[in-house]
Amino acid sequence: MRRTCGVLLPVSSLPSPYGFGSFGRAAYEWVDFLAAARQSCWQVLPLGPTGYGDSPYQSFSAFAGSPYYIDLELLCAQGLLTPEECAAPTWAPDSHTVDYGALYEHRAPLLHKAFARFADPAALAEFRARNAHWVEDYALYMAVKASQGGCSWTQWPEGLRLRRPAAMEKAKKDLAQEIDYYIFEQYLFFTQWTALKTYAGGKGISLIGDAPIYVALDSADTWSRPELFLLDGDGLPIDVAGCPPDAFSADGQLWGNPLYRWDVLKETGYEWWLQRLESAFTLFDTVRIDHFRGFESYYAIPYGAKNAKNGEWRKGPDLDFVQAVKARFGRGGIIAEDLGFLTPAVHKLLKASGYPGMKVLQFAFDAREESDYMPHNYPTNCVVYTGTHDNDTTAGWLQSASRADVRCALDYLGVKRRRDAVPAFIRAALSSVAELAVIPMQDWLNLGNEARINTPATLGGNWVWRMEEGACTPELAKHMAHCAKLYGRAPKKRKGRA
Repeated sequence: MRRTCGVLLPVSSLPSPYGFGSFGRAAYEWVDFLAAARQSCWQVLPLGPTGYGDSPYQSFSAFAGSPYYIDLELLCAQGLLTPEECAAPTWAPDSHTVDYGALYEHRAPLLHKAFARFADPAALAEFRARNAHWVEDYALYMAVKASQGGCSWTQWPEGLRLRRPAAMEKAKKDLAQEIDYYIFEQYLFFTQWTALKTYAGGKGISLIGDAPIYVALDSADTWSRPELFLLDGDGLPIDVAGCPPDAFSADGQLWGNPLYRWDVLKETGYEWWLQRLESAFTLFDTVRIDHFRGFESYYAIPYGAKNAKNGEWRKGPDLDFVQAVKARFGRGGIIAEDLGFLTPAVHKLLKASGYPGMKVLQFAFDAREESDYMPHNYPTNCVVYTGTHDNDTTAGWLQSASRADVRCALDYLGVKRRRDAVPAFIRAALSSVAELAVIPMQDWLNLGNEARINTPATLGGNWVWRMEEGACTPELAKHMAHCAKLYGRAPKKRKGRA
């Protein structure tokens, strides 16, 4: 990496008249804003289709994209929809919150109308052939899921659940039109995102994506490749993923994702994982791998447990997996999310990988002891954040943290008043030796916890924050550009670029 800076903002948080940020006008204006602010990258959250709980880390597919991101105005411009059709439903009760119920109810009927009017079968066939290794199973899974009332594949009739050949052939025949529709959804998603990515690249903005380490139980991946996961003969998990109890959660975190059969994956040269990363690299310039420590060892919890207290640590694929990734993709392009319970073995794996780890400033200010997250302890090969999507906003942290920790932060940052602390957090990140500094947009806007993205180990009220129209002012872009230049992170000007 070179010394740069960027902004963390979920695509879903972009302003939109249709209740959810998309790949349309606001996204292009956002890229223009980042360029004017002398930023070099835009970090987003996972873009996959979400299920119960709306978490992008519990997706129906590790390869597919959510239809919620498909921009309706672009479809209107193509003649596939009309503005009147798109404006009919109430998409959200307000402009700063996502209403997932409204999206679920109104999006699919509109996209079905667009599908009925689509008249370029050659483009669809080319997309289908190019992505056959995942899109066929995904489309079939979604079509069957819809025919079964939306229930998890673990509750489907046995023939479909266990992919008996006769049941599969019958489903492909009976649901052929719906299968084609779900492939059409993916065609729109990838076409619109690719255009946006190309535009961002032309503006000097690289894209950082996010790859969750695990896939959801209720996903096309688990259903179509059960041999890769720790499942019993009925397709149910034997053990599931999570985190042990810690200072943040007395019961630990019970994620519920199926665990990998790493021995089986190793026999294939980790091919499924490599295909997954290859797909991610078509979407993004850099990929943050979530829960990187899980490759060294992972926490396994018996399926059906009420909490994560009675799990155990098991050895992961460790350096063997990392070497397979580097052999396919080279040394760069990956950020290792190395937060959480870290052991000497995890530190050894991170060092051997050469990937930059993460530093979160909100973790730095523990009044009881000095922390590795304090900027004077950083290596250059890291990415610094004021906070992440799983943290309070920095303004929120200043309200929720202990008085002693806040005093520690103010003293370290050289400010006396809390109201001056958020800009000081940003300056500390930008002035650090970390080669990349990423600031959540909420911190640039100095927003409180009403703008928090996610509170781990909770269900409901997460993933809903949206940025107000007009928040990205020229004055803010000028201030961000000044900070980027001041701390040596602004990109060098190119001909034809302001």
